[in-house]
Amino acid sequence: MDTGASGNRDRKGMHAMGGGAVRAASAGLGLSQWKYLSGEAREPQMHAILTVETAGTGGAGGPMLAQVLVIDCSGSMVYPQEKLRAAHQAAVAALRMLPDGTPFAVVRGTESAAVVYPATETMARADALHRAEAERAVNRLIAGGGTCIGSWLDLSRRLLVQADVPIGHVLLLTDGRNQHDGLMPLSDVLEACAGRFVCDAWGIGDGWDGRELLRITSRLHGRASSVQEEAALPGEYEQLMSHLLAKSIPELVISVTPMAGAGVRYLKQVFPTEVELTPVHTGDDGTRRFVTRAWGDESRRYQLCLSADPTGHPRGEDLQLAVVSLGAQGADGVELTPPLPCLVHWTDDAALSGHSDIQVEHFEQHQRLGEAVAAATDAHRNGERALAQRHLGRAVQLARTIGADQPLIRLERLVEIDDADAGLVRLRPGVAAVDFEHLITASSHSTYGPASASADGMALGGPGAATRRCPDCDGKVAVAARFCPLCGHALQERP
Repeated sequence: MDTGASGNRDRKGMHAMGGGAVRAASAGLGLSQWKYLSGEAREPQMHAILTVETAGTGGAGGPMLAQVLVIDCSGSMVYPQEKLRAAHQAAVAALRMLPDGTPFAVVRGTESAAVVYPATETMARADALHRAEAERAVNRLIAGGGTCIGSWLDLSRRLLVQADVPIGHVLLLTDGRNQHDGLMPLSDVLEACAGRFVCDAWGIGDGWDGRELLRITSRLHGRASSVQEEAALPGEYEQLMSHLLAKSIPELVISVTPMAGAGVRYLKQVFPTEVELTPVHTGDDGTRRFVTRAWGDESRRYQLCLSADPTGHPRGEDLQLAVVSLGAQGADGVELTPPLPCLVHWTDDAALSGHSDIQVEHFEQHQRLGEAVAAATDAHRNGERALAQRHLGRAVQLARTIGADQPLIRLERLVEIDDADAGLVRLRPGVAAVDFEHLITASSHSTYGPASASADGMALGGPGAATRRCPDCDGKVAVAARFCPLCGHALQERP
């Protein structure tokens, strides 16, 4: 199988849907990679980006979602009063959107967890009466106590076990840090909850921990977000609920079967948010299966890393390194595309093996952007403003390189940018610790820049489809880049 001279191939298998009024749900798989590896490399690794796209998921009969709303009622929610008021309004907005028959519950979180609606540790079924009763229960909530997020999630898990629906979801709101973790360690609870429901977590106010929210949502296949203005929270909840209610495929399983001499190092979600994926089963043939949760009409991307061994394999020809396939669980009638091969082409040509796939490089640079933001947060927390400024400058430089406009806008709230290409920035006066927490959660929402968003030409190869080495620091940069985002070295333009 020849992938063309460029070696960068975006192989897709998408089922075209018919023109009838009712469409069957479909899940398509695409794979983009740079197939050339050096046969002399010490530990060769093949990286590829998998794109999974679902369509036609609307029109499910009966409830697909069970919802638990968790509201932080610790003492810190008392001041300013707008926080608790916004939490009430957001929970009510979410309740009003639940379709009839949807199982739901509302949990009050302090140093322990308690169900405030319904009256016992059960789930109610949404209808006009139950929604109205739940609204009254929410509006009666008062703040007072500590914070033990592990207990909140554990109670949510026990509630969702009762729900006879395919998709369990927890929407968690907090304004503080997990100060009573010793009462029920979050690490243990996350292990027990993983694979049982999806959790989205929101920060409000100025005392929450962005990394803690990301730890929760990455493990539970959700996303971490925050609001800088309390009044924005109800609208954000409405948008989130609208998105959730459109999901009708509970799970898709990505299976990776390596050939002899290859192995699966990892698969991780890199778009639209970063999500930890742990293989749930290893077959006798070395197949690793990764479960992805709760799909509507959407597209997600995953980075696959395979180990490879050139020993005993011929040079100069395409070889199959692994097979990637999709499977659906808990949803009948989903049309799936055929498996796709991940290739390797062992070569002694350093010019070929020195390149990498443009999509792989895009997401690796986005990961470096997140690392720069985290380092800036640590420096600022330690009172090292100059160091925080340097890390934010590197984040600006990386965001500029990958064409990430939204991250640049968010970074501009913290720094004045003198030269984005060179990463020259100045920390704005009055920047607070919570501004970094907002930046951390936002940075977990990865982008897919204009160079690769539509990019038929980029995906299928050509001069912009790969990366080259910086002659100064030997880092990988896009072929079309004018400077190196790692060291700032000016690059000679290529024809």
